[in-house]
Amino acid sequence: MQFTKMHGIGNDYVYVNGFQEALPDELATLAIAVSDRHCGIGADGLILILPSEHADVRMRMFNADGSEAEMCGNGLRCVAKYACDHGLASGRPCQHPVMADMLTASMPDAQELRQITVETGRGVLNVALAMERGFARQLCLDMGEPILLPNEIPVNVTGQQAVGVPFDVAGHNLLLTAVSMGNPHAVFFVTDVAAVDLEHVGPAVENHSLFPQKTNVHFVQKNSSSQVTMRTWERGSGITLACGTGAAAVCVAGVLASKTDPSLFVHLPGGDLRLRWHEPDNHVYLAGPAAEVFTGHWPD
Repeated sequence: MQFTKMHGIGNDYVYVNGFQEALPDELATLAIAVSDRHCGIGADGLILILPSEHADVRMRMFNADGSEAEMCGNGLRCVAKYACDHGLASGRPCQHPVMADMLTASMPDAQELRQITVETGRGVLNVALAMERGFARQLCLDMGEPILLPNEIPVNVTGQQAVGVPFDVAGHNLLLTAVSMGNPHAVFFVTDVAAVDLEHVGPAVENHSLFPQKTNVHFVQKNSSSQVTMRTWERGSGITLACGTGAAAVCVAGVLASKTDPSLFVHLPGGDLRLRWHEPDNHVYLAGPAAEVFTGHWPD
């Protein structure tokens, strides 16, 4: 099986072109094996790029522990880049004003802006691509509307939203804001994000009884109303350098908690992302890079 290693600001996955590769039945087992950073390829998980009846391509994502997830913003950018760079989707000129504006801000010298659709566990999503010499360099995602009703996130709290909920875990007294971007996220604003013992607090929050489907965990330090720094413990993968859906959830949580503006620049350990919670359509947009690292065969 041929694979491609790609990453979005350090959030790395093993990608397999399902248009041409035969896939085993036990995809969870494969995800665990290839993700192992000592005995495998090494990754935060496995992502399959597949034919779709509803979009240009389809994306299936498995975490490093073999569990299948609904969506991944950094992974989705890589899927779109692979599809266009390798001829699986030709795309069409981007005519979406918000995505075009965010891509122009990220890459002012882009030679062309194109747009494709990707089927995900959250439905069909639009991706815009800033092209240079025939390759996608910066990509913008339409992440759709955030899910805020607690029973739909899901999180076991009462009320119409889970904003500023007192939350005690692993000896820490925190305030929780929960958001779903097609997958659940727990967001905590703290004074010093570097001081958080993420290795211990992360799994305690992920597996807390408040979250019936577990959750992704994000600690966020406000630098200004338009910039934050965040660290992530991803459900099923552990500490990662970046989380795209998590950054989108942080953008929404910051507005709900009256911490930040709807347009946000997010600093993650692996790099930076641009976010915008666009009031007219209630969609969250995310812009950032994607990179192809190397290709190989499994097993060798």
